[in-house]
Amino acid sequence: MPQPSQPRPGFLSRYFGGVRLLGSGLRMWLTDPRIMLMGAIPALIVTAVYLAGIVALASNIDGLAVWATPFADDWDETGRTVVRAVASLAMLAAALLVFVYTFAAITLAIGSPFYEKISRKVEERLGGIDSPVEVPFWRGAGRGLVDAVRILATTLTVAVVLLVLGFIPVIGQTVVPVLGATAGGWLLALELTGFSFEARGLDGTAKRRALGVDRARTLGFGMATYLVFFIPFAAVIIMPAAVAGGTMLARSATAAREVSPAG
Repeated sequence: MPQPSQPRPGFLSRYFGGVRLLGSGLRMWLTDPRIMLMGAIPALIVTAVYLAGIVALASNIDGLAVWATPFADDWDETGRTVVRAVASLAMLAAALLVFVYTFAAITLAIGSPFYEKISRKVEERLGGIDSPVEVPFWRGAGRGLVDAVRILATTLTVAVVLLVLGFIPVIGQTVVPVLGATAGGWLLALELTGFSFEARGLDGTAKRRALGVDRARTLGFGMATYLVFFIPFAAVIIMPAAVAGGTMLARSATAAREVSPAG
């Protein structure tokens, strides 16, 4: 006699289940610190480069604000000061958004061998993959580069749109941050599950469909990671843990719905 199907947990329950995946990834630091430290090295390099860029931007922000607002040259001092202060804050906000939105894609591209190893380690601990797909190095690198460029272009577009919307009173301070975290979380989930889905022969549309089966869980994981990336230097520690959590998310997404390589 067939067992009655269990009711699906609610949105919040599934959302926080996704948040907990990041915590499960962090526990990898306790159980396998050596491989996690290797995964932190590419994140540290990218963070150092980005911080150098932000420091350089901050050091020259006054001159850039003057360059960006030539129309204010003939304004009175108060109006000119206000508009250039707003321009300065906008440029710094844009730099921070670009940092958060592009950090994972660039770090994964640079540290691909390390993060693939972390992903495989997690897969082995959780029972492995039936008939994993072995992708030749150059083919995988080429496909990874194409995916990284595609996601990078999307993230930059989203960052610019959100930055512009951020200047709308009230909406810019309430709705836009939520939209930013949602979009950023979804894009991060796509990036961080890449190694696990690739080992299953899934990419592109098939990957998005698999994650869309439980969108609440996907967003919980992605948005938690996105928000932690705003904490200075936290991304260095979180990045390898996020790859581990992303692998767990990909496994659960695949189990929730069988997706063929063709999508």
